[in-house]
Amino acid sequence: MNATQESAAAEISLRELMEVGAHFGHHTAKWNPKMKRFIHTSRNGVYIINLQKTLGLFKEAAEMAKRVAASGQKILFVGTKRQAQEAIREEAIRSGQLYVTERWIGGCLTNFHTIKRSVSMMKSLQKMGEENNYGDRKKKEILLLKKHLQKLETYYQGVADMHELPGAIFVVDPHREYIAVNEARTLGIPIIATLDTNCDPDLIDYPIPGNDDSMRAIRLYASRIADAVLEGGKNRQSNLDNFKSTKAKGSEAVAGIPVDRTGSEKDLEVTRELSLEEVAKEAKAQAKDLSVTEDPSLDDEETTQ
Repeated sequence: MNATQESAAAEISLRELMEVGAHFGHHTAKWNPKMKRFIHTSRNGVYIINLQKTLGLFKEAAEMAKRVAASGQKILFVGTKRQAQEAIREEAIRSGQLYVTERWIGGCLTNFHTIKRSVSMMKSLQKMGEENNYGDRKKKEILLLKKHLQKLETYYQGVADMHELPGAIFVVDPHREYIAVNEARTLGIPIIATLDTNCDPDLIDYPIPGNDDSMRAIRLYASRIADAVLEGGKNRQSNLDNFKSTKAKGSEAVAGIPVDRTGSEKDLEVTRELSLEEVAKEAKAQAKDLSVTEDPSLDDEETTQ
């Protein structure tokens, strides 16, 4: 696949958007007036989104994703609603990015170092399981540790490789994921997000107006953002290869190639491996926090078109 074909893979067409029902918004009774500029008309009590505007804005969003990947940074894919979970997880993994598909853990971005400790504990428990090394602990204690590991993997597996804050986040339904959006805004992290007619576009840096309840539409958005990320990663690798073949060892920054902050800096940030005693003690302390279930009232805001 040449450069032109790779670029086309990350783009999206009007026909594709129509086929997945991306033009269907929410019922007219549920809308945010700030979305008016992205609405074409209403039909049978449902807003119809102007997909011509979606095309242009999606291109900008994809270019942003490509730039972030070319800089060596990661993008955090966020989608906890049922319709989005599978697509978000699969496309994030395919493109080598981070993801959150279960309940958003408060402080995932703004309290990053605490999250890193939970991830470290998860990895320690995983290692114990692989080596079957639980010391002289009783069967009941081992079962509790395994149960806690399952909870940790549910919430943290997608951010296990988040050694630094992401370069951007890609959000499906920012109206629902308002905590993630607020944390990103607090830290100045660029936000790429799909916007249905009930969302606030003023909170998003790179909006993608479109149906965020259709599984097919969500899959389309996520797959093309993932394609853009992969393209950006290839561009970065190509630049690095060219640099190495034409220049002696030196600073990447001098050559205009963004420095990959997931290298030496990542090594400096790795939390030390926890001991068996520390893991058991901390697992018990965190079990209560992770047992909190997602607010069921949020599901009421999901509207199936």
